Amino acid sequence: MILKTFGWSFAVTALGLAFAAWQWGWEAFGIVLILSVLEISLSFDNAVVNAGVLKKMNAFWQKIFLTVGILVAVFGMRLVFPVLIVAVSAEVGPVEAVRLALDEPARYEALVTDAHPAIAAFGGMFLLMIFLDFVLEDRDVKWLARLERPLARLGKVDMLSVCVALGALLITATAFATHAHISTGHTDKSATVLLAGVAGLVTYLVVGGLSGYFESRLEDEESPSGDRPVSAVALAGKAAFFLFLYLEVLDASFSFDGVIGAFAVTNHIFWMALGLGIGAMYVRSLTVHLVRQGTLDDYVYLEHGAHYAIGALAGILLVTVRYEVNEIVTGLIGVLLIAASFVSSVRRNRALARAEREEVGAGV
Repeated sequence: MILKTFGWSFAVTALGLAFAAWQWGWEAFGIVLILSVLEISLSFDNAVVNAGVLKKMNAFWQKIFLTVGILVAVFGMRLVFPVLIVAVSAEVGPVEAVRLALDEPARYEALVTDAHPAIAAFGGMFLLMIFLDFVLEDRDVKWLARLERPLARLGKVDMLSVCVALGALLITATAFATHAHISTGHTDKSATVLLAGVAGLVTYLVVGGLSGYFESRLEDEESPSGDRPVSAVALAGKAAFFLFLYLEVLDASFSFDGVIGAFAVTNHIFWMALGLGIGAMYVRSLTVHLVRQGTLDDYVYLEHGAHYAIGALAGILLVTVRYEVNEIVTGLIGVLLIAASFVSSVRRNRALARAEREEVGAGV
């Protein structure tokens, strides 16, 4: 079952890592591997949500999501989108950005490095909003209860996450302006940092709004007004179509996390696309596994670990607007948080199983 579900992912991983080592050396091998793990770790909750929706669709629409959807996820979000980010931030055309990456890597690296403050502000704000909206929501299951309980109480204040994020952006832009003035005498890019950060915030709000829209349309299709039941054909047609659109918007938002977070690890666009593409394959395989087995839901703290990893990446991206942070450290922080949440989930499951056995024994 594992080989059948993850076979293509294993094959793509082996080929991708071998190609990275052959083409660019062991440094590329390590960065691609870290990006793959990072993408998988950040997308555990994505796979769980995808599986919950995907199981409602008939076999045809499941195949559409797992075929057409993977093309959009791997080639659209992981390859085309990073090119567009570099092209826009570096003020060159997409074709020119690719040409520079192939023919003039030194100049390409210089352009990306020069554009990094805007990229970091944009991505940091997007990721920070995801993290804040998660930790400020009151949840039945709490991983770090002493931290999450007071944050949940604070989350009752309307728009608090937006206010906190904008405050972080102002601090970041002010620190960057001070640094730029001391080092170069110019502060023009502080405005670019502010604009990029606001754009990241708006992007998050738009993506969230679209996801909410498709979710509401899904609820309308599943619970129509009146007494007339919806036919099986309608559920497989229109309802499944809205399910597919909802899944694509949702999946794109999670993919965007990985793409933006990857800029905290490397500016090399092809390492980024290769690592994130490998990770995307595992996310799809994991979604299929969850639909067939449904076992990952037992590890209830993994979603918490993934969002804390997102929060760590957000903070690192904002810090890198002014300071450099080692790429390996950046990648390992997310891995360690996911590992800690997984271990906590296993301990919780064992404690519940032990308590259940003791209760049964006492009853006997």
